[in-house]
Amino acid sequence: MVRLGLIQTSACNTNDEGIFRVSKILKKLGRSNAEIVCLPEQWLKNNDISDFNAEFSEFKKIAREYSMTIIPGAFYETGNGRKSIVSPIIGPEGEFIGKQEKIHPFGYERGIVKPGNEARIFNTACRFGIIVCYDMVFPEVANTLTKKGAQVLFSPSRIVKKGIKPWQIYVQARALENRIPILAANVENVRFGGSSMVVDLTEKSDIVTTNITRLNGEQGITREFTLEAYEQSRKSRFSDSNEFQ
Repeated sequence: MVRLGLIQTSACNTNDEGIFRVSKILKKLGRSNAEIVCLPEQWLKNNDISDFNAEFSEFKKIAREYSMTIIPGAFYETGNGRKSIVSPIIGPEGEFIGKQEKIHPFGYERGIVKPGNEARIFNTACRFGIIVCYDMVFPEVANTLTKKGAQVLFSPSRIVKKGIKPWQIYVQARALENRIPILAANVENVRFGGSSMVVDLTEKSDIVTTNITRLNGEQGITREFTLEAYEQSRKSRFSDSNEFQ
């Protein structure tokens, strides 16, 4: 059994204000024994982060205090002469343990950043992968992560209001295709549509359906998962798909 969570954020006037507010939610989830928590993509006022260690020093303290893995979201990062959008991961000892680059930049982002080229697996409280926003549209990203051994997928996202309905369909489809739970965090403000989702699965008489919990306003949520329970269904699904030539 593992307890996983996400946080939906709202607008903030400064990075310090946003991090202060979200830190209080993280601590609340930590007291509820959350083991991994994910935030949205580009939820801060300034999303061009030059020093993740400095910007998220408070999150590092919280991760260490509660032995919690924190996915702070996804942000612009410049290094080695290239700019990319990355989702950093703070491990339960309070240090950055890796990052996932956005593989498919969206729209205007294509003229700003270089795409990532690897879907990576991380292992703390469980084995998990990260799908950054628009990467959810492409089935091969979720499928690659799942076949690499991910037990759950997290998705830091920033979806405008008019895009919420198709986004919800994509998230559910990726969960059903791969027989894997997905926790997708979004921003909610004047432009972005919130509706962050915890997508779980139920199987009855060989029919798998999605169970969805949605968030409203700035808040956090946790759910307990027995991740081993999905393994047989996932094995069966992949076995069926391999029959096609």
